[in-house]
Amino acid sequence: MLNKRISRRSFLTLSTMTAASLALDWKKIVAYAASMGPKSNYPTVIIGAGLGGLCCGAYLSRFGIPVTVVEQHGIPGGYATSFDRGVFTFEVSLHGTSIHNNATARILKDLGLLEKLQLISLPEAFHFKTPTLEISVPQRDPGAVIQLLAKHFPYEKEGIRGFFQELLDIAEETDKLHQKKGKFFKYIFPIQYRKMWKVRNKTLVDLLNQYVKDPALKDVLAFNWGYYGLPPSKLSGFYYATALGDYLKNGSYYIKPRSQELSNALAKSIETSGGKILYGNSVEKILVKDGAVQGVAISGGKVLPARGVVSNASALATFKEMLPLDVVPADYLKKLNEYRPSISSFTVWLGLKHELRGRIKGYSIGISSGEGAEANYQYCMKGNVERGPFSVTIYDNLFEGYSRPGKSTLMLLFLTGHKPWRKFEADYRAGRKKDYYKEKARWTDILIRRAEKELIPGLSSMIEVKESATPLTNWRFTRNPEGAIYGFKQSMDNAYMKRLDNRTPIRGLYLASAWGNPGGGFTGVLRSGEITFGKMMEDWGADLK
Repeated sequence: MLNKRISRRSFLTLSTMTAASLALDWKKIVAYAASMGPKSNYPTVIIGAGLGGLCCGAYLSRFGIPVTVVEQHGIPGGYATSFDRGVFTFEVSLHGTSIHNNATARILKDLGLLEKLQLISLPEAFHFKTPTLEISVPQRDPGAVIQLLAKHFPYEKEGIRGFFQELLDIAEETDKLHQKKGKFFKYIFPIQYRKMWKVRNKTLVDLLNQYVKDPALKDVLAFNWGYYGLPPSKLSGFYYATALGDYLKNGSYYIKPRSQELSNALAKSIETSGGKILYGNSVEKILVKDGAVQGVAISGGKVLPARGVVSNASALATFKEMLPLDVVPADYLKKLNEYRPSISSFTVWLGLKHELRGRIKGYSIGISSGEGAEANYQYCMKGNVERGPFSVTIYDNLFEGYSRPGKSTLMLLFLTGHKPWRKFEADYRAGRKKDYYKEKARWTDILIRRAEKELIPGLSSMIEVKESATPLTNWRFTRNPEGAIYGFKQSMDNAYMKRLDNRTPIRGLYLASAWGNPGGGFTGVLRSGEITFGKMMEDWGADLK
């Protein structure tokens, strides 16, 4: 009876879901490696040195597979990087990431890197502020979070408890599945993992409506939507639940001194194992013959032969710019064209000639309009920087010595759609940036004034160094279409369980980035690298059986 109740579509869905959730089965990986013969027969090129590509490359190189990473920038990491301005070292993107007692930690442990990283536990999980409410969410204490919210919304106490228990249950099931390493039975999956199966087709709104009614409370419970780039009505409930449940249970951490440390460690792992990273180079074409990759052509006219090519670049650039269109199946290209790049960001970095450590409450403070997540999302997409939500991250509240004595380091972040910046795009690419700089300065000044009014009195008078970045800046350094920060949108038709497969229709070509499975964020792209490594070893091992 159970078999009859699972349609073919549902079966394919859970097949994808389990594949994306499972950890590497090292017994199988070793067997695949043994059957491959000389590893020199498997030269692999990785396009881009973002975390997904670096993670995949680190796994491959540890098995003796010749890896060459081609990176247009001069440093590894993509968004997981830092840069210097005067005496300040600014973090490009990281606020906090789940990296303890979970899949991310296991990946870094597999690669021998976890113990080499200095992880700083955030002083709070999240900090949420509206015109009428301010809440600091404690780390690794879901019970305390429930009690805290129940004090503000006593009439919704049971719903609050039910909602958080649901998140924790889903996150726990996902983690258990990840640790099973391939030992599961698809047809009884809906019984083994009831919570995951039940939420597979639900949006975050569906999940919220199941437990609570108060719009203000829903806004609080959905406060983390910005980390995934879609409002509750469009965001996968499963994706939100898995990530937030992990945060609440295992906490959020920062990588000391900056996230660049993680990127450098992955890059060093590749090089130590014999791999190469070609900085200041870009891949212009992926060479294909008889439906299989043959290598890549890079800037300067050089050709790198390859049996495997792993794209850490955007899926759109990979299939629409780097490959001959006649080798890409029409239905696959149609599917790619139906997906949309995620939201982008406008970031302001401030170096202050004043110490804020311990003087301003909070670490990364999300400041909401109070009009709800749906309205906030629309403000972001339209570029309404005067009213939309933004965050203020006071990095010196993480640990003493983040900045030099007498200084402070801040990040102001406003999520934005690409549309407000599209009118500057052609001129920007052509080097004509006068109007662009004017608009960039206007947005920067607005965010500084808002942060000064909401959180840090006198902020404008403390500024020593000021830098900002737009969606066009994001494009310049990552080549992500529309300056996307999370790859493809985590829409219901392309979210975790239904996410674009990292194995592509071109034999030997794989994805390992936010554009593939499972999606964006530090955790998502590291998992993507791990998943792709497993697929490559399976394919190569199976080829010789």
